[in-house]
Amino acid sequence: MNKIPTKDEILQWISDHPTESAKRDIAKAFGIKGAARIDLKRILKELEAEGHLQKRHKTYRDPDKLPPVSVLSVFAPDAQGDLFARPLEWTGEGPEPRILMVLRESDAALGEGERILAKLQEVKGEDHQYEARLIRKIGSNPRKILGIYRKDAEGGRVVPIDKGNDKDFLVRSGNDYGAQDGELVEAEQAGPKGRMGLPLARIITRLGDPSAPKAVSLIAIHQHGIPDDFPDDVIAEADAAKPAGLKGREDLRDLPLVTIDPADARDRDDAIWAEFDPDPANKGGFILWVAIADVAHYVTPGSALDREAWKRGNSTYFPDRVVPMLPDRLSGDLCSLHEGVPRACLAVRMVIDSEGKKKSHRFMRGLMKSAAALNYAEVQAARDGQPNEACAPLMDTVIGPIYEAYEALKRARHDRQPLDLDLPERKIVLSEDGRVASVALAERFDAHRLIEEFMVLANVSAAEELFHRNRPLLYRVHEEPSGEKLDALREVAQASGFTLAKGQVIHTSHLNRLLAQAEGTEQDELINISTLRSMTQAYYHPENYGHFGLALRSYAHFTSPIRRYADLVVHRGLISAHGWGKDGLSADEIERLEVTAKHISETERRSMTAERDTNDRYLASYLSERIGNEMTGHISGIQKFGAFIKLDETGADGLVPVRTMGAEFFHYDPDEQTLMGADTGMKISIGQKVVVRIAEAVPVTGGLELELLSIDGALMPRGPRRAKGRVVSRKYNKGKAHKEKIRKKVQRRRS
Repeated sequence: MNKIPTKDEILQWISDHPTESAKRDIAKAFGIKGAARIDLKRILKELEAEGHLQKRHKTYRDPDKLPPVSVLSVFAPDAQGDLFARPLEWTGEGPEPRILMVLRESDAALGEGERILAKLQEVKGEDHQYEARLIRKIGSNPRKILGIYRKDAEGGRVVPIDKGNDKDFLVRSGNDYGAQDGELVEAEQAGPKGRMGLPLARIITRLGDPSAPKAVSLIAIHQHGIPDDFPDDVIAEADAAKPAGLKGREDLRDLPLVTIDPADARDRDDAIWAEFDPDPANKGGFILWVAIADVAHYVTPGSALDREAWKRGNSTYFPDRVVPMLPDRLSGDLCSLHEGVPRACLAVRMVIDSEGKKKSHRFMRGLMKSAAALNYAEVQAARDGQPNEACAPLMDTVIGPIYEAYEALKRARHDRQPLDLDLPERKIVLSEDGRVASVALAERFDAHRLIEEFMVLANVSAAEELFHRNRPLLYRVHEEPSGEKLDALREVAQASGFTLAKGQVIHTSHLNRLLAQAEGTEQDELINISTLRSMTQAYYHPENYGHFGLALRSYAHFTSPIRRYADLVVHRGLISAHGWGKDGLSADEIERLEVTAKHISETERRSMTAERDTNDRYLASYLSERIGNEMTGHISGIQKFGAFIKLDETGADGLVPVRTMGAEFFHYDPDEQTLMGADTGMKISIGQKVVVRIAEAVPVTGGLELELLSIDGALMPRGPRRAKGRVVSRKYNKGKAHKEKIRKKVQRRRS
């Protein structure tokens, strides 16, 4: 071919041959040689200037198409278990293409946020535009970077707000998304290294003023990747839902079921009632009712609502907002058991004896109508002899019987000996403008414990029902603590003057005896917190490994399907087991139960971390106005780099860096969890009462730095004086400390 191809011919060639798009390949295809190459180069530059092509190294490609080999970031598996990914090099004008990962059995497992190099194949007529095959992993990086943007002459930097991330990210000009200096932004890594060896990033979202009150929870939502906007198809499904009727259900509307929740409850998904058992063979026994919103009726397997609920896994609660698992049309309306309104439910009728032991249970799919929407404080006041207008008519028929039943359940609980932690819950109270007004201890009544015991019994009944019917379900699993964690707890107990049994299989009764020793002492909260920290993380699994903390052989979550996907799975299992409809557990769901269990266990941990980080930021904001104030607290943790302090007033956790503890060197003993001064011999250990001064509080990260003033009433020593600019020698004391450590280890082994 002697003539120069037209622009359309060149574009068609590149489209048909994406792997042969270098100038050399194009010249060879059209037979262009010698001086004619100059004309080809001119045409390619014109196409690039017009936006039809984009030069990438020495090749040209259509900017609205991905190169055949691309760098991708992997999403979490969807509800069907499919893996999708997003391109990190998309420059087209339209939306990012959807890429399905097609993995071979020999391919490595991929997790959310991992970056991979993949070979792409364009597809037609699917819900995705490309299919990708793994070439290799590039590495696992945070999918998002949340930080403060700092502008400079060459672009800017993103300073991460994560307390554990001290490395800035460089942002080149053109990748700042219009962000202003000091704005809170969300960015993603765009390259390995830029100036001064720092990684590159590009800003993808501007979140505004980081000091604004509403930014606190917003930071956690974005930092932890919690979905907070419902897709249009999910909202459409929810809005189209209609109230369930009586067909196929038992009529429970005449039962005086009531809801008891916090005064500021956002949803009401459980109702209870109790009556004395008229059966003469069960003298002193009770019939307990627990009715739970029938979420499964509205959220059916494979629907858009189901896919989004699975993705979220659970609702996430912050002091200023809730990120719900389900849209408000369901969580706040059709699935909320409002007073006087017929609502679909799954209910369980349980019979207990006078000692609170369950004799039988029966599940049903029903239609109920709440007799009253009550809160904990007014129910407790009624029990204590001061009923208000809402409670007065219910004293004989509802409130009296449920408390009598609770007394029986308490006896069964005492015999079972579940872990009896008593941790004061501090509630962050916000003002109208969203700032922290106060941090107060949340009141806890018998009304709270009553509801907990009713719910535990209903959850046990659900697990037993599905097990005996040989039906699949998700158990709530809590395994016993490891030996290492128990040894650490034992060290804390001994440092506080208490004992924990050793050399035997641990039971919750042993831990309860330790908690009883500490009750009423200054170390009460510390021992409770340390015991909690020694526990393993509870999780969901299709196999039953028991629940150590509750001292139960079988346990499942049944009572909160509005805010936990696990409960919805259990509801569907019950529906299938009893043949109550076609909206039960599907074969596909059963096949993927282990995947679902792993996923929702991870989303639960994600929410817990986000909620904790948000509270840390609110507390840091509250304490930032009290810099220089002195406060009391207890040492709650020891590390080589310093001591962690839990403040008595707010429950906030702060760090005393070891570098601020006077002039002497401190030896860290990881076995005893202590820091010892090399010159003064001062010993800093868990459980000691301290007075600290607030040195620094950073609301945007939640960081709190403290200065240690006194320990157990003794002022902190200043340490040895420096002579001629040199620190006094510590070699002798260091060797002595080392020998003492060896001696203690030998003694422990001999004992």
